[in-house]
Amino acid sequence: MSRYTIPVVVIATIIIMIVSPLPQLLLNNNKLLFAELAILHQSNDKSLVNHSLISQISASNSNSDPTLVKSSSSRAPSLGPSLIVQRSRGDNSTKSSLVLNVNHTYYTYGTKSEKQTSTPENNPVTSILNKDFDIALIAPTFTAAAYDNSFYNFYKLYANTAAGRNVTSNLGLLSKKISNQDVSAADFAMLKLINNIKLINPHSNITLLTDASVDNGSIFTKNGKNNVYHILILGHQEYVTQQEYNNLKKFVVNGGTLIILDGNVFFAQVKYDKQTQTVALVKGHWWAFNGKSAWKSVGERWKQETSQWIGSNYLCYQCIGRFTNDPFGYRPHEEQYVTNHKDTIVLNYSAAITNHLIHVKPVIATYELNYQKGKVVALGIYSDDIISNTKFDRFFDSLLLKYAPNVAVE
Repeated sequence: MSRYTIPVVVIATIIIMIVSPLPQLLLNNNKLLFAELAILHQSNDKSLVNHSLISQISASNSNSDPTLVKSSSSRAPSLGPSLIVQRSRGDNSTKSSLVLNVNHTYYTYGTKSEKQTSTPENNPVTSILNKDFDIALIAPTFTAAAYDNSFYNFYKLYANTAAGRNVTSNLGLLSKKISNQDVSAADFAMLKLINNIKLINPHSNITLLTDASVDNGSIFTKNGKNNVYHILILGHQEYVTQQEYNNLKKFVVNGGTLIILDGNVFFAQVKYDKQTQTVALVKGHWWAFNGKSAWKSVGERWKQETSQWIGSNYLCYQCIGRFTNDPFGYRPHEEQYVTNHKDTIVLNYSAAITNHLIHVKPVIATYELNYQKGKVVALGIYSDDIISNTKFDRFFDSLLLKYAPNVAVE
């Protein structure tokens, strides 16, 4: 989790207490003072969790505080109204479309002194997508909850448990209600991508969804047959439900393009209670849990199936010594290794292995895999770590330009 996450949440909490929960743009002489990115995350039909990230844009901002930095440019195209936050109800869920149409302005998370963000001046985009694409970014809220003083506390307590032994104590650690803090942690990297996407495709409609949105089928039309979006972008989706996993696979089968930013995806299965907004472990990460007891089980939940349609599997935590082909200054963290002979390598990072338990040389790479009517594009590395790196931004832009689909959606 970024060190900037907590301050943003604290600021948001204070502001939420004194302003209406509805999205607001506070204007003074037609100048934007505050930009509120309000996300109503799917819960149940009677109640909604209102999560807001509010950042002040003013000359008084401290250089060390996380802000939404505004950098005007006369070269930027006119993109319509200042900021539009659209909400629509469908398929028993609520989602918000962050259509960041900003006149001559690009927004990004960072500090005023930061020079590693993409702008029209420092990002030599060679072409602009002029098509009206629908793109959804999926915030990994289930995973954020698992890491929030929950699953990993259990794993640590029972690390030395023998196979075949049932554990019946401290089982509450294997269930976690999704908090606003979990949502903030999940949203952070995703929101930073919006600037890049709008830069090369100013006409795109960008929607920020959560795992729960995918679980309940919000990525499909009401009849459940067709895709709503052209492109889905995943982050660190380590924990997903069976239904979410199936829906993402169906999205690709239907002809969608799935971009996976991070390694360590689809490693464990959880179940999700919509009424209580609680996730609980089911199977994976070397454990299984039925609500009454837990026992040692498989590591990667859908290893073979994931290899078939995603094209790679999770390697291990920091078992890469270094990358000899490293254009981004990326440090080994959690990576995917190529496991499907149909993968087409886009960028091989040439991994050097230091873990003596790994007896083969895995290929860590950004690659593409055609699967039925759709396509999977996986970065192969833990991209959250370099999400504000200029060279990575340009590389990600090039992937969007290259893999922008021609598939029509309804």
